[in-house]
Amino acid sequence: MSGLIKRSFSLAGHRTSVALEEEFWAALLRLAQARGQSLSALVAATDAGRGPDRPLASALRVMALESFAK
Repeated sequence: MSGLIKRSFSLAGHRTSVALEEEFWAALLRLAQARGQSLSALVAATDAGRGPDRPLASALRVMALESFAK
């Protein structure tokens, strides 16, 4: 596995950064494209829908994994 890659997003009016492995970013980008979304839109939707006890990076990793389980 490769190291972490940090990307910055504007979510709910504030800037935040998320660090994930390159493989997860690639999977999320494919998922966003399949849904007709930008990566930023996918991340924003995930942020809005996650529980308060789940970090955004974890929510994104779970989303990527679940997309391959279907």
